[in-house]
Amino acid sequence: MIYNKKVTAVILAAGNSVRYGQNKNKNLEIINGKQVLFYSLTEFDKNKYIDNIIIAVKKDEIPVVESIIKKENLQKKVDIVVGGDSRKASVYNSIKSTNADIVIIHDGARAFIKQDYINKCVESMNEFKGVAIGVKSKDTIKITDENGLVINTTNRSNTWLIQTPQCFDRDTLLKMHEKYKTKDVTDDCMLLEEGDYKVKILEGDYSNIKITTYDDLNLMKELMKQN
Repeated sequence: MIYNKKVTAVILAAGNSVRYGQNKNKNLEIINGKQVLFYSLTEFDKNKYIDNIIIAVKKDEIPVVESIIKKENLQKKVDIVVGGDSRKASVYNSIKSTNADIVIIHDGARAFIKQDYINKCVESMNEFKGVAIGVKSKDTIKITDENGLVINTTNRSNTWLIQTPQCFDRDTLLKMHEKYKTKDVTDDCMLLEEGDYKVKILEGDYSNIKITTYDDLNLMKELMKQN
């Protein structure tokens, strides 16, 4: 418990992996003899602030994920929730299934999650309703219209690449999900932004990559060899 509040970790592993292009769930790929999902699952399991874990998965992949859970000597209660047709729907299904005070949401395809990320996120919830791990952009980022014509250029020093974990006051996030049901978002911070809540970005590092394409899997394998 942190500040007498219950914390639930939500791991998202129900995506369609369309950009991955291998006709399989990237969360179930093998690195060093373990599924990608294993790495974030075990990091949350050993974290001092996490009370329980929810994994959002596709219905037909529940048996595979159950077998991963059973193989590991996990200390915390792990529940499986059937994911939705989108990331947003999977998060909503997950946060509805817990009565925790705080939810910390993570992409299962980010295997390099660190204890420090989890700790910093949860500890920041004493001040904010939402926080996220991110890194400052190394490159200049330009905003274009649908024809590829530049509208403006961001200030690189204030431009962040957002990662996970992301941590939220559970009731606030649930309220924003229900208020903006039809809004298309790519992360949950966007929902709080719509509700005029301040979202804090906490600096992570560039190794916290997400497997999106098959090349990312090979890069992650190389990074694990080095570490």
